[in-house]
Amino acid sequence: MKATFTLGRIAGVRVAVNWSVVVIFWLVTVSLAEGRLAHAYPGYSTATYWGLGFAVAVVFVASILAHELAHAVVARRNGIEVEDMTLWMLGGVARLKSEARTPGAELRIAGVGPLTSVLLGILFGLLAGWLGVLAVPGPVVEAVAWLAGINILLALFNSIPAAPLDGGRLLRAALWKFTGNPLRAAVIAAAAGRGFGWLLVIYGFASMLVTGDFSGLWTALIGGFMIAAATAEGQQAQLRGTLAGITVRQVMTPDPVTVPAATTVEQFLAAAPFGHYRHTAFPVVGPDGTPVGLVTAARIDRTPSPQRATTTLGEVMCPIGEAATASPDEPVSDVLPRLEAAGERRVLVLDPAGGRLLGIVSHSDINRAITWLAAARGTARTDDRGEAR
Repeated sequence: MKATFTLGRIAGVRVAVNWSVVVIFWLVTVSLAEGRLAHAYPGYSTATYWGLGFAVAVVFVASILAHELAHAVVARRNGIEVEDMTLWMLGGVARLKSEARTPGAELRIAGVGPLTSVLLGILFGLLAGWLGVLAVPGPVVEAVAWLAGINILLALFNSIPAAPLDGGRLLRAALWKFTGNPLRAAVIAAAAGRGFGWLLVIYGFASMLVTGDFSGLWTALIGGFMIAAATAEGQQAQLRGTLAGITVRQVMTPDPVTVPAATTVEQFLAAAPFGHYRHTAFPVVGPDGTPVGLVTAARIDRTPSPQRATTTLGEVMCPIGEAATASPDEPVSDVLPRLEAAGERRVLVLDPAGGRLLGIVSHSDINRAITWLAAARGTARTDDRGEAR
């Protein structure tokens, strides 16, 4: 699920939004303002309907966020850090820094999302009933009741046993427990997701053809999201299977070429790209050789020409605190999400004891390892983005 823009960070987790959230936000606002609220309680001002519709849309998106944050909290309780989360029209996708180690952990992480939505639905339902007793204006009660219903529906939809929905992860946990094979479980859950996605696409287009109502287009759109996300999950599962047992130390480029933070952009460019600096990304080190960041050709290119003589690499680099890092003995499969999420598409490998730079990992390093592993095992290979080679 690709992010369109970032909202910020909550508890250290980057929260991003897919463009579909903007669409659903607009649909919720319009459908409530010009449809449900206006029809159920006529006679109020247009501003009242639109104000309530907007407020409900905000709370609905907040409910989706709460759903995803619940996943993040439980993941952390099970020793798994969350890289980021991306919200989409009917839920979200949390990118974990590593996979669940047991079926039980997978079950807990996946199950807490729908449970959170159910609890929100119950709370909104109770609130709607209480507001009704207090004789609060009907549109307000109706808006809160809508939030109760949509959260219950959100929980039910996400519980469908098809990846990438929470139900798909619950299915994976059950299959993992039954078969003892997490890779096979993930592939089956992904296949179920693709199948369900195609059912939604077919139903959506058939509905439009039979009724002439374009509302079926949204069902088809959701199905398209399902197919794409489930396909990606299946490919990532196969990739993790290929790299099982391989550590970062085995695939990294050791002792990478570094650049001093005090070097100016102009000095650096004078020596690139045919001399010592022939790569497109370089770890940046301080006076004592300690890694302080990562600089790429793209970051350097954004520096205006008149300022290159006075701007240092330390000023344009990605600071070490924001760069993706790994330890040498980590499984490569755990590092893949970090590599994909990193803006620089590089992971710095640091000594966990002293923070010394040991190496760097890029997509090229991963693909090289996959090529040789596939050749050794006599299998067709896919790259670290899941594309056949």
